[in-house]
Amino acid sequence: LTGKSSYAVSSTIEPFYKGGKVQVSKDEKYIFCTCGTRVNVLEIVTGKIVHSIEQDDQEDITSFALSLDDEILVTASKALLLKQWEWKQAQCTRSWRAIHNVPIASMTFDPTSTLLATGGCDGTIKLWDVLKQYCTHNLKGSSGVVHLVDFHPDMSLLQLFSSASDCTIRVWDLRSSQCVCILKSHYSPVTSLAFTPDGTSMVSSGRDKICTVWDLKTRTAKRTVPVYEAVESVVLLPEGQDLSEMGVKTRGLHFITAGSKGVLRVWEASSARCVFTQTPPSGSQGGEVEDGDPRSLTHCLPLPSSLRLATVTAEHNILLYQLPGLTTQKQFVGYNDEVLDVKFLGKNDSHIVVATNSSQLKVFDLDTSSCQILYGHTDTVLSLDVFKKGSLFVSCAKDKTVRLWRQDQESGEVCCVGLGSSHANAVGSITCSSVAVSPNDKLLASGSQDRLAKLWSLGAPGANLALLGVFRGHRRGVWCVLFSPMDQVLATSSADGSIKLWGLQDFSCLKVCVVEVGAGTDVSLFIHACLLFYLIFVSRGTQLLSSGTDGLVKLWTIKTNECVKTLDAHQNKVWGLHATRKDDRMVTASADSNITVWTDVTEVEQAEEQAKQEDQILKKQELSNLLHEKKYLKALGLAISLDQPHTVLKVIKAIRQEVGGEEQLEKTLLKLRQDQKESMLRYCTVWNTNARSCLDAQAVIRVMLTHLSPEELLQYQGARSHLEGLIPYTERHLQRIGRLLQASMFLDYMWQKMRVTGATASENMYLYGHVLFIITLWERHFHQASLPCVEILGINKCCRIINPLVNGKAFQETVLWKRCHHKGM
Repeated sequence: LTGKSSYAVSSTIEPFYKGGKVQVSKDEKYIFCTCGTRVNVLEIVTGKIVHSIEQDDQEDITSFALSLDDEILVTASKALLLKQWEWKQAQCTRSWRAIHNVPIASMTFDPTSTLLATGGCDGTIKLWDVLKQYCTHNLKGSSGVVHLVDFHPDMSLLQLFSSASDCTIRVWDLRSSQCVCILKSHYSPVTSLAFTPDGTSMVSSGRDKICTVWDLKTRTAKRTVPVYEAVESVVLLPEGQDLSEMGVKTRGLHFITAGSKGVLRVWEASSARCVFTQTPPSGSQGGEVEDGDPRSLTHCLPLPSSLRLATVTAEHNILLYQLPGLTTQKQFVGYNDEVLDVKFLGKNDSHIVVATNSSQLKVFDLDTSSCQILYGHTDTVLSLDVFKKGSLFVSCAKDKTVRLWRQDQESGEVCCVGLGSSHANAVGSITCSSVAVSPNDKLLASGSQDRLAKLWSLGAPGANLALLGVFRGHRRGVWCVLFSPMDQVLATSSADGSIKLWGLQDFSCLKVCVVEVGAGTDVSLFIHACLLFYLIFVSRGTQLLSSGTDGLVKLWTIKTNECVKTLDAHQNKVWGLHATRKDDRMVTASADSNITVWTDVTEVEQAEEQAKQEDQILKKQELSNLLHEKKYLKALGLAISLDQPHTVLKVIKAIRQEVGGEEQLEKTLLKLRQDQKESMLRYCTVWNTNARSCLDAQAVIRVMLTHLSPEELLQYQGARSHLEGLIPYTERHLQRIGRLLQASMFLDYMWQKMRVTGATASENMYLYGHVLFIITLWERHFHQASLPCVEILGINKCCRIINPLVNGKAFQETVLWKRCHHKGM
C-alpha cells in the first residue's frame, strides 16, 4: 500500500455577495451582486460564478446598474469613478469621473438603456447619455443621501423619481430639469418603488411600516396600507395569472412586501388587507424579528417571465421562489462568514454540511452547488459530526442544545428529528460516538484544555468509565484526540503547535515534536508554527492530515516522519477538516469564509510523471538519431521543446563543426519559430557567462542581431532583460581577446628582433625559455576555454615563430599544439 502524495482542489465555495445592491438580468439567467471591489455574476441554473468584474483601483463598489437590454454594466466606486463594462468579457470599455463630490449611492438605467441616472451622497442627481458619453442633467434639491432613483416606465413623459433622507419622493421633469412634485406620505426613508405596467399607479414602501398607493396622474396618495413591519422591497403581482394559492381572489392591484419579519406577504391594495402570509422556514422560531436579524429580508426581485421571486436575507442568502405557491426553488449562500466546522454527508458523500458563525446550518450539494438552509438552533452552531452511514448527523450550539438531523437519501432533503436540551451552557464539541472511541469500541479517549489526554475503558453497558492512563507532554491545551484505525496508537494535537503519537500499552510518546531530544531518539518533525486544531488519519492509518491557524493543511507520513505535502488554499484558521469514507476526497473550512473540496491526485500525478519520463526517453532517443543523421533543424526544435539548454548547445556545436558551419547555423536558426527563437535568446544569456560556451552564444546572437530589427527583437518575451544580461559578459570577452592580441604582438616583436640581430645559440636557448614560458601562460589561461590563443594567431604563424627556436617535436607535445591540431588548424 503506497501512501498519498498530493491533493488538488476540485471545487470551492467562496463568498460572492457581501451586501449591497442585487439585480437580475432581463433574460432571468443571471444574478448580479456586489462583493467588495467586484461585481459577481451568478448563473442561476448552475449556481456558479461565471463572471467577476473587478475594480482595478481596488476601491469598493458603492453601486452598479445593468441596462435593461442586458448589454451594458456600469459600476461606481469610492474613488468617484464610473466604469462602463462589456461584462461578458469582463472588459472595461470606458471610464470617467462621476463629478459627484462624494460616493454614488444609487443608479439605474432608463427603459431605452441610453440614459443612466446616478444619485450621490451629496444630494445631487446626474443623468448621463451612455451612447454620446456626456452628462445631460444635474438635478439639485434633494436633502441628504439620494438612495433611490427610478425612471417612469413611459419614457415619453421623461420623468425621474428619487428619494433621499428627507423621506419624500421627488418627481423630476427631464425636459426642464425641475422638480415638478414632492410626494409626502412616509415618515422614514423610502426603500422601493413599484410602477404598474400602464404607469398610472405606483406603490412605495418604507421602514415606517407602511406602503402607499399613489395615483400618478393626480400625484396624490390613493391609500396608505399599514403593513406592521419595516419594508425593504415591494413587488407588484402580475395580472392575468391564477394566484388564488396566494389569496388573490379579486381583480385589482395586489403587491408583495419583504422586510424585517423575514416572510413574504401579499396585500390587496383596495382593502389594505393582508391576504396571504408565507409559511416561515421549517424549524425557525416564532416571535418578533428585529432589523438585522438573519431572517430579515433586504431585497425582493421579480422574475416575471418565469413567474418567480428572488429574495435576499440579511445574512446574504439569495432564495428563489416559484409562484403561485411560493415554493423554494433554489437557495444560494452569498457569504458564509467564519466557517467553524464541515463534514461530508450522504450515502456517497455527495453533500457537505457546514456550520458557520450563524444559527443556521447549510447543506451543499457538491454536484449542483445548490444549498439547503436548516433552521432550528437559535444561536451559533459550534460543532458537527456525522454517523458512519452518512444519513444522520448531530450539531451543538451556543443555545445549549444538541440536535439530531436526518437526510432523505432520495431527495437529499434534511430535517431535524431530535432535540437535546439538558446542558446548562453552550455545547462546544460533539461526536457521534462520545469523544473519541477506538475501532473496537472498548476504549475512549478525551482531550482537555488542562494539557492532558486521558484513556478510559468503556466496560459493560451502564457501567462507569474506568480511567486507564494519562498522556502527559503537551504544553498547552489539547484540541483533538484520534485513534489510529490500524495500530494501537493515539494521536493528539495541541495549541502548542505539535502533534504527538502515543502508545496505548504504556502511554509513552512514540513520536514527538518541538521538544529537544538526544541522538538516537525517534523524532517526528510533525510541527506547524501555529495552533493545531484537527487531525484525521488517511491511507489506512499510515498518514495524517492536520490543520492549523496558519491556514495550511499538511500531509504527514508516519513511518518516515516527514511532511509529504503542504496544501495552501486558505488565508485564515482552518477550523474544519474531514475526509470521505472512501478516503479519496477531503474538505477544509476556514475562518476566511472559504470551503475547499480536495481530491486525492496521487495516482494521477504518478501516471503523469511516468508518462512524462517515458516521453522524455523517447524524445532523447529521437534526438540522438537526428544528430546522427545530421538533421539539425529537427534536432534543434526537439531539444528546445525538451527545454534542455545543454542539449541545445550540443546541437549548436555539432552544426558549427560541420564544413560551412556558420552559414548552416544561420540558415537553421532563421527557420525556427518565434517562440523557439525566444528560448534560444534565453539560453544564450546563460551560455555567454561561461568561457566554454561563449563563442557558441555569440554565434547565435550574431545571427539574431543581423536578421532581426530592434523592434522585432523587443517583442520577444523577456528580450530586454536577456539583452541587458548579455552586455557585461560580452564586454568581458572582448577585453580578454584584446589582451590576447596585444600579447601575440610581443611574439612578432621577439621574432623580428632575433632575425635582425642574428642571435647566438646561447641567446636562442634563452629566448626559447621565454617562449615556452609564454606558451605555458597561454595554456594555463585557456585550459578551460574553447578558444586557445592560437585560434587568433593561427597555427602556421605560431610555428613560424617557434620552430626556428625550439625543437618542433617538443612543441608538438604541448597541450596547445594538440588542441590546435585537433581543431584542424
